[in-house]
Amino acid sequence: MFIICSALEIFTFLVYARVILSWFPANPNGAFGQISRVVYQITDPVLLPVRRALPLVGPLDLSPIVVVIGLQILMSVIC
Repeated sequence: MFIICSALEIFTFLVYARVILSWFPANPNGAFGQISRVVYQITDPVLLPVRRALPLVGPLDLSPIVVVIGLQILMSVIC
């Protein structure tokens, strides 16, 4: 159980990191760009299907909010 709970907490942290990284343009060849790329690759498999299922709300991407709420509910049940 501890490993699953820790993995969910780390993934939640990565979703928050992705939101913050999206606010800053990154040079794809720099260190910041490489970190952004890794975070995006890890979080995309969960965020992209949620993003497709949600209706458009202008320029806002609500998928991280939905995913974090889902992760919090899952952690409260499992952990």
